[in-house]
Amino acid sequence: MCYNLIVSYNDKMIIYESKLEGTKDQYERLNNAIRTGLFVRNSIIRAWIDGLIKSRNDAYKYCKVLADNPEFPWARLLNSQARQAHAERAWASIERFYRNCASKIQGSKGFPKFKKQQTKASAEYKISGWKLSDDRRYIEFTDGFKAGSFKLWGTRNLHYYQLDQIKRVKVVRRHDGYYAQFLIDHKREENKELSGRQIGLDVGLNHFYTDSNGFKIDNPRFLRKDERKIKQMQRRLSKTQKHSKNRAKARNKLGRAHLKVSRRRNDWVCKLAQRVIQSNDLVAIENLKVRNMIKNHCLAKSISDAAWVRFREWLEYFGTVYGVPVITVNPNYTSQNCSNCGETVVKTLSTRTHKCLHCGYVADRDENAALNILKLALKELVNTVGHTEINVSGEIPLCLNVETQSSKGTRRKRKA
Repeated sequence: MCYNLIVSYNDKMIIYESKLEGTKDQYERLNNAIRTGLFVRNSIIRAWIDGLIKSRNDAYKYCKVLADNPEFPWARLLNSQARQAHAERAWASIERFYRNCASKIQGSKGFPKFKKQQTKASAEYKISGWKLSDDRRYIEFTDGFKAGSFKLWGTRNLHYYQLDQIKRVKVVRRHDGYYAQFLIDHKREENKELSGRQIGLDVGLNHFYTDSNGFKIDNPRFLRKDERKIKQMQRRLSKTQKHSKNRAKARNKLGRAHLKVSRRRNDWVCKLAQRVIQSNDLVAIENLKVRNMIKNHCLAKSISDAAWVRFREWLEYFGTVYGVPVITVNPNYTSQNCSNCGETVVKTLSTRTHKCLHCGYVADRDENAALNILKLALKELVNTVGHTEINVSGEIPLCLNVETQSSKGTRRKRKA
């Protein structure tokens, strides 16, 4: 089964993904390229710690030093721009550490660490080191590793875009194979008819979300459904001998199971977010700090399985595509305050019904919170209407782009 993914990079970039089909020897050469990229990144981190690198340009120059070093003959085999891409990754982690130190955040500042060799890894090429065939169904990697030509399995046709629009190609290794991600310079915009509806969303664990109209979406709990099978695979893995082939097979099988869960979850929240954006002219959500919430070990698994962060990312992406404002509000007291009179009604997490002692208003706890979220978003929108370009009605000029045609040659059933 081929897997094709479209994710947002920013408002002017899209990413198409296709699976690479090749031979075992070709995959081993891709492995060597990925390991070399990891070596370049770790070497730059080491040089920064030793004081040899103090800027991004120094990181670029150090790539040349690694390539000319006779002790590391494999470093020269990797494309020069691919080495620079891994230098950018290393320097990005260093800059993030500097920013955290400057902002004086509490706790760990994210000191750059050396990355270990693991299954999920990637090597990134810029505009050189790869070549697409004339029919755009094959890609050839032309650096020193000589991985050769791979067939692209996917449902997206790259004929729609010019070669100069493809800014980068990333080779991603996962438990079920190797993938090529194409970063394309293309701004996606879609037309949308005004519906006159504005909603607030309150996410939860009993229901995935409850909107301000009282409509609820059940939580699919993909991990919980496959948890029994995953635990069996984990027990089998723990019984295998370290560094054995059976252990590698068991680890790969377990990784495929987790990969299947994550893909089902991402596909579900993507389609749900698109439906929400297409049906409304304004969407209000809470600005939740999920990283802090999962520190509660009793709820961490359920919160992670709900994929609230991924849902918000897709909402913001489709909001940009369809011209729908997605406003985030402070989550403080959205569940405690009464949406009818504004008074605070203290409730525990187990209290699922809101009963206001001041005005007598009775409603579902999550529906009351969703109404508060919508009111806060509208208030924030009114306060910032003179400083932003957001239009409450959603009347943002859009141009309708032609849909990407599916590649019929790659949609046929794959041979075993």
